[in-house]
Amino acid sequence: MDCRPGCAACCIAPSISSPIPGMPDGKPAGVPCVQLDAQLGCKLFGQADRPAVCLSLMPHPEMCGQHRDDALHYLTWLERETGSGRPTLT
Repeated sequence: MDCRPGCAACCIAPSISSPIPGMPDGKPAGVPCVQLDAQLGCKLFGQADRPAVCLSLMPHPEMCGQHRDDALHYLTWLERETGSGRPTLT
């Protein structure tokens, strides 16, 4: 499965504890990554400084659903279920 163009749910909903260029302390849940461009694409895609968690997160039907809203809902739910108010993805 390929990423849905213009989705960026995985770049918004989850928290990321590792540094991201432009976000040295990581990213809180629900905050868009500073590396998103105007089309909701990743400016770091395919580059060496892309965080490992971003490289490891692969789209799949359960996570992505039928629409972007499905993906945001699922990833927000997953963050709530696995998070403790602190970043959970590394």
